[in-house]
Amino acid sequence: MKKLIALLMALCMVFALTACGSTTEDTSETADDGTAAETEEDAEETAETEEADTAEAEDADVADEASDSEEETEDVSSDAEVTLNVFIAASLNNAFEELKANYEAEHPNVTITLNAASSGTLLTQIQEGYDCDIFFSASTKEIDQLEEEGRIVDGTRTDLLKNEVVVITWQGSGTTVTGLDNLSDASSIALADGSVPVGRYTRTALQATGVLDSDLTAADITTAEVSEALGGVEINECANVSAVLQAVAEGSNEVGTVYYSDAYSEIDRIEILEHVSTDLTGDIIYPVAQIVPLDESAVSEEQTAAAEEFLAYIQSDEAMEVFTTYMFLDNR
Repeated sequence: MKKLIALLMALCMVFALTACGSTTEDTSETADDGTAAETEEDAEETAETEEADTAEAEDADVADEASDSEEETEDVSSDAEVTLNVFIAASLNNAFEELKANYEAEHPNVTITLNAASSGTLLTQIQEGYDCDIFFSASTKEIDQLEEEGRIVDGTRTDLLKNEVVVITWQGSGTTVTGLDNLSDASSIALADGSVPVGRYTRTALQATGVLDSDLTAADITTAEVSEALGGVEINECANVSAVLQAVAEGSNEVGTVYYSDAYSEIDRIEILEHVSTDLTGDIIYPVAQIVPLDESAVSEEQTAAAEEFLAYIQSDEAMEVFTTYMFLDNR
């Protein structure tokens, strides 16, 4: 009997141990499955996070590169060395020497090269292909012609200044000439030729007073014809207004006709005999414009931009103060 009881107890223990082992294995498997699932999800989330971080980093790098590129472009544009060829009527030379110095001081990367001559000469040079970024004429005729030829940059023309013709003599000359009305009383006259605006304006005034034939084109009236109309007076034909001014100031010629702005620049050496009315000469307008080069591919973007900026500068109030100092009138 005791043996039977012991055997039954042993069997019960075996069954109990078997049940416990089965439960442990199931629990372990369940735990392993859960951990594996969680690990896969964590891996996917980590991968997605890394991809997002990488994309953000790449976008940031691209943005930085673009920003650096823009900054580099701006630096190149602002620091690029540029030379501007500015063609100006001779009467503008004194004012432009001051404007040039002022502008270059504020824009050290820009060099202004001035070409001062008669407006007719400058027109011919531009037509022949001389490098010119800006043209400032002493009359509208030359700019009008370039516009007709398509050589003016659209929207850049401005009739900026006005002037007037004056009859002058040198200080202490003792001349009896008082103006155009008795110009023939002079022993000699300095006069620009008809292709030069001041010479053309003088001829127009002499037509208005009846000295010259009003049916003729003023620019085509020769110096010899003017001399004959004035009774054979000796006339020194000059290439531009500056040459007229110097011929009178140094006493080589008794009288001459120049612009008021020119006369004022030598007021210590010359005397103004008459301010010729614009009713006789017509309005004396100084237009300025940016020029279209014959070979546009030869002009850099930096040079074009610099020309635009300088053209804006010479139309500013600051520049106008300089012009009025030299007795030009504001026509804006």
